[in-house]
Amino acid sequence: MSAAVSDMEGRPVSLSIVVPMVDEAATLPELLTHLAAWRDRGCEIVLVDGGSRDDSVAIARAAGFRVLVAERGRARQMNAGAAACGGDILLFLHADTRLPEDADATLRAVQAGRAWGRFDVRIDGRPRMLRVVAALMNLRSRSSGIATGDQAIFVRREVFEAVGGFPDQPLMEDIELSRRLLRVSRPACLRARVRTSGRRWEQRGVWRTIVLMWRLRWAYWRGVPAERLAEAYR
Repeated sequence: MSAAVSDMEGRPVSLSIVVPMVDEAATLPELLTHLAAWRDRGCEIVLVDGGSRDDSVAIARAAGFRVLVAERGRARQMNAGAAACGGDILLFLHADTRLPEDADATLRAVQAGRAWGRFDVRIDGRPRMLRVVAALMNLRSRSSGIATGDQAIFVRREVFEAVGGFPDQPLMEDIELSRRLLRVSRPACLRARVRTSGRRWEQRGVWRTIVLMWRLRWAYWRGVPAERLAEAYR
């Protein structure tokens, strides 16, 4: 069962954390240690594997975590995890992202009148430019109301279900979910920061990744199908 935490008026609220993963065996020990701290605080944790070819599922289950197996694709994995959870609030956490110590503030923020929200993000890595990238991501998100998956989106269960969950598409699922949720309310933009890995930025090059992501976003806003964008991203 997901754990009860009191909101600002003393009513019990429960939080479920959904983590999609594929071939994360190398980084799982550190992730599971992080998640164990939240499990010990009473949060429900569900990992959803999208067809790993390594020992990800075995490692997570051996550590006592609940692991579901779903069709590959973050949107499908996160929808499957949400359907299996019992929490009043759903928080979607990427496998390379870590929550801040005071992430319980998500509960207070949502119960204070917002249907959904996200954290500010810090990107870990050697290039100093990553700090600028994170700052611009946070600023853009606060201005537009659009959140990215790296920002650990959280949403009331009934609202998530009402908008149909994540769209069944291979890329930009976080952007499309944000669009749907914006019809309900503006997000709670928490200044507490999640930490996310800068590995894809470092592997591809920071500037190349910036240009690629802006090109993909611009194409998506112009109506290019997510399937075509996913091919370009790969």
